[in-house]
Amino acid sequence: MRLDLFLKVSRLIARRSLAQEFCDANRIKVNGMVAKSSKEIKAKDEITIRRKNTVTKAIVVKVPDKKQMSKEGAETLYKIISEETTQEPDPLS
Repeated sequence: MRLDLFLKVSRLIARRSLAQEFCDANRIKVNGMVAKSSKEIKAKDEITIRRKNTVTKAIVVKVPDKKQMSKEGAETLYKIISEETTQEPDPLS
């Protein structure tokens, strides 16, 4: 499954178009490498999402076979390993 679609289905990011914008702005990393929205995601990948003042790291538990899931089902797709608040200004804002 594509990274942008996984972020939407898992509800880590609200919309697929927003996930694509995050990828285009180099705010998403997979396994420590900046990732494009077309990157194929698999179980055990580590995703890092950099928002304005927050950095969220999550491990992919499983990749769904459907493009839509319930909220409860979406929460089973990943496990948050850290969520840090940063004080430094975001250079992309």
